[in-house]
Amino acid sequence: MPVFADERGWFTEQFNAFRLAAKGVHLPQFVQDNLSFSRKNVIRGLHLQASPHMQDKMVTVLQGRVLDVVVDLRPASTTFRSVFAIELSADKHNALFVPKGFAHGFAALEDALFSYKCSYPYTPEAETGIIWNDADLAINWQVNSPIVSAKDQALPTLKQLLQKNVISQNG
Repeated sequence: MPVFADERGWFTEQFNAFRLAAKGVHLPQFVQDNLSFSRKNVIRGLHLQASPHMQDKMVTVLQGRVLDVVVDLRPASTTFRSVFAIELSADKHNALFVPKGFAHGFAALEDALFSYKCSYPYTPEAETGIIWNDADLAINWQVNSPIVSAKDQALPTLKQLLQKNVISQNG
Protein backbone atom coordinates (compact mmCIF):
# COMPACT_ATOMS: atom_id res chain seq x y z
CA MET A 1 0.00 0.00 0.00
CA PRO A 2 1.31 3.48 -0.78
CA VAL A 3 2.58 5.76 1.98
CA PHE A 4 1.64 9.43 1.76
CA ALA A 5 4.14 11.60 3.63
CA ASP A 6 4.54 15.32 4.14
CA GLU A 7 5.83 17.71 6.82
CA ARG A 8 3.09 16.55 9.24
CA GLY A 9 4.03 12.86 9.09
CA TRP A 10 2.56 10.05 6.99
CA PHE A 11 -0.60 8.06 6.19
CA THR A 12 -1.11 4.60 4.73
CA GLU A 13 -3.94 2.10 4.42
CA GLN A 14 -2.70 -0.83 6.43
CA PHE A 15 -5.44 -3.17 5.23
CA ASN A 16 -8.16 -2.88 2.55
CA ALA A 17 -9.96 -6.09 1.62
CA PHE A 18 -11.59 -4.49 -1.45
CA ARG A 19 -8.25 -3.35 -2.95
CA LEU A 20 -6.74 -6.79 -2.32
CA ALA A 21 -9.75 -8.58 -3.84
CA ALA A 22 -9.45 -6.39 -6.97
CA LYS A 23 -5.91 -7.80 -7.31
CA GLY A 24 -7.17 -11.37 -6.89
CA VAL A 25 -6.22 -11.69 -3.21
CA HIS A 26 -9.16 -12.92 -1.14
CA LEU A 27 -8.57 -12.88 2.60
CA PRO A 28 -10.65 -14.48 5.33
CA GLN A 29 -12.80 -12.60 7.78
CA PHE A 30 -10.63 -11.63 10.72
CA VAL A 31 -12.22 -12.10 14.14
CA GLN A 32 -9.45 -11.21 16.60
CA ASP A 33 -6.75 -8.51 16.70
CA ASN A 34 -3.67 -8.89 18.91
CA LEU A 35 -0.78 -6.64 19.92
CA SER A 36 2.46 -7.75 21.51
CA PHE A 37 5.51 -5.81 22.60
CA SER A 38 8.88 -7.54 22.51
CA ARG A 39 12.24 -6.27 23.63
CA LYS A 40 15.23 -6.56 21.32
CA ASN A 41 16.45 -10.20 20.97
CA VAL A 42 13.12 -11.77 22.01
CA ILE A 43 12.10 -14.72 19.85
CA ARG A 44 8.42 -15.71 19.88
CA GLY A 45 7.38 -18.94 18.22
CA LEU A 46 7.15 -20.87 16.16
CA HIS A 47 3.41 -21.00 16.95
CA LEU A 48 0.23 -22.37 15.41
CA GLN A 49 -3.13 -23.77 16.38
CA ALA A 50 -3.98 -27.36 15.55
CA SER A 51 -6.84 -28.33 13.26
CA PRO A 52 -9.75 -27.57 13.37
CA HIS A 53 -8.80 -24.30 15.14
CA MET A 54 -6.20 -23.16 12.60
CA GLN A 55 -5.71 -19.44 12.00
CA ASP A 56 -4.93 -17.22 9.05
CA LYS A 57 -2.97 -14.18 10.24
CA MET A 58 -2.16 -10.75 8.85
CA VAL A 59 0.90 -9.44 10.68
CA THR A 60 2.68 -6.09 10.74
CA VAL A 61 5.01 -4.06 12.93
CA LEU A 62 3.80 -0.76 14.38
CA GLN A 63 7.08 0.17 16.07
CA GLY A 64 10.58 -1.23 15.56
CA ARG A 65 11.74 -4.14 13.39
CA VAL A 66 11.32 -7.91 13.47
CA LEU A 67 12.48 -10.88 11.46
CA ASP A 68 9.19 -12.63 10.71
CA VAL A 69 9.45 -16.38 10.02
CA VAL A 70 6.93 -18.90 8.70
CA VAL A 71 7.22 -22.64 8.08
CA ASP A 72 4.88 -24.36 5.61
CA LEU A 73 3.25 -27.36 7.31
CA ARG A 74 0.68 -28.12 4.59
CA PRO A 75 1.45 -31.71 3.49
CA ALA A 76 0.05 -31.23 -0.04
CA SER A 77 2.05 -28.05 -0.68
CA THR A 78 5.07 -27.93 -3.00
CA THR A 79 6.78 -25.83 -0.30
CA PHE A 80 6.00 -28.27 2.55
CA ARG A 81 8.58 -27.86 5.38
CA SER A 82 10.06 -24.75 3.73
CA VAL A 83 11.05 -21.70 5.79
CA PHE A 84 10.33 -18.15 4.64
CA ALA A 85 11.68 -15.10 6.48
CA ILE A 86 11.17 -11.39 5.90
CA GLU A 87 12.02 -8.26 7.83
CA LEU A 88 8.92 -6.33 8.83
CA SER A 89 9.37 -2.82 10.15
CA ALA A 90 7.41 0.24 11.11
CA ASP A 91 9.56 2.26 8.70
CA LYS A 92 8.73 0.00 5.74
CA HIS A 93 4.99 -0.13 6.56
CA ASN A 94 4.96 -3.71 5.27
CA ALA A 95 2.80 -6.65 6.29
CA LEU A 96 2.67 -10.41 5.76
CA PHE A 97 -0.31 -12.73 5.30
CA VAL A 98 0.27 -16.08 7.03
CA PRO A 99 -2.23 -18.71 5.80
CA LYS A 100 -3.62 -21.59 7.83
CA GLY A 101 -1.17 -24.46 7.96
CA PHE A 102 1.93 -22.38 8.66
CA ALA A 103 3.89 -22.15 11.89
CA HIS A 104 4.72 -18.51 12.66
CA GLY A 105 7.25 -16.70 14.79
CA PHE A 106 9.42 -13.63 14.93
CA ALA A 107 12.61 -12.24 16.41
CA ALA A 108 12.65 -8.66 17.64
CA LEU A 109 15.63 -7.04 15.91
CA GLU A 110 14.95 -3.98 18.09
CA ASP A 111 12.18 -3.20 20.59
CA ALA A 112 9.02 -3.89 18.61
CA LEU A 113 5.27 -3.46 18.78
CA PHE A 114 3.74 -6.28 16.71
CA SER A 115 0.17 -6.42 15.42
CA TYR A 116 -1.68 -9.42 14.06
CA LYS A 117 -5.20 -10.08 12.87
CA CYS A 118 -6.49 -13.65 13.21
CA SER A 119 -9.27 -15.50 11.39
CA TYR A 120 -10.01 -17.76 14.38
CA PRO A 121 -9.91 -16.92 18.09
CA TYR A 122 -7.08 -18.06 20.32
CA THR A 123 -7.86 -21.58 21.54
CA PRO A 124 -5.47 -22.68 24.34
CA GLU A 125 -6.14 -26.41 23.92
CA ALA A 126 -5.21 -26.18 20.22
CA GLU A 127 -1.97 -24.27 20.81
CA THR A 128 1.19 -25.95 19.55
CA GLY A 129 4.29 -25.13 17.54
CA ILE A 130 7.89 -25.93 16.69
CA ILE A 131 10.89 -25.17 18.86
CA TRP A 132 12.65 -22.05 17.62
CA ASN A 133 16.09 -23.66 17.24
CA ASP A 134 15.08 -26.86 15.43
CA ALA A 135 18.27 -28.09 13.74
CA ASP A 136 16.34 -29.39 10.72
CA LEU A 137 15.02 -25.89 9.99
CA ALA A 138 18.32 -24.09 10.67
CA ILE A 139 16.67 -20.68 10.98
CA ASN A 140 19.03 -17.71 11.25
CA TRP A 141 17.06 -15.53 13.66
CA GLN A 142 19.62 -12.70 13.36
CA VAL A 143 19.91 -12.22 17.14
CA ASN A 144 23.05 -12.82 19.21
CA SER A 145 21.56 -13.45 22.65
CA PRO A 146 18.04 -14.85 22.12
CA ILE A 147 15.45 -14.43 24.85
CA VAL A 148 12.92 -17.27 24.60
CA SER A 149 10.11 -18.13 27.02
CA ALA A 150 10.13 -21.44 28.89
CA LYS A 151 6.88 -22.31 27.08
CA ASP A 152 8.51 -21.82 23.66
CA GLN A 153 11.63 -23.71 24.78
CA ALA A 154 9.37 -26.73 25.46
CA LEU A 155 7.84 -26.87 21.95
CA PRO A 156 8.49 -30.02 19.89
CA THR A 157 10.79 -30.30 16.89
CA LEU A 158 9.26 -30.27 13.41
CA LYS A 159 9.60 -34.07 13.20
CA GLN A 160 7.85 -34.50 16.56
CA LEU A 161 5.06 -32.10 15.56
CA LEU A 162 4.43 -33.88 12.25
CA GLN A 163 4.18 -37.21 14.10
CA LYS A 164 1.30 -35.73 16.10
CA ASN A 165 -0.62 -35.11 12.83
CA VAL A 166 -2.11 -31.78 14.04
CA ILE A 167 -2.33 -30.22 10.56
CA SER A 168 -5.24 -31.27 8.37
CA GLN A 169 -4.68 -32.25 4.72
CA ASN A 170 -6.59 -29.17 3.60
CA GLY A 171 -4.79 -26.82 6.04
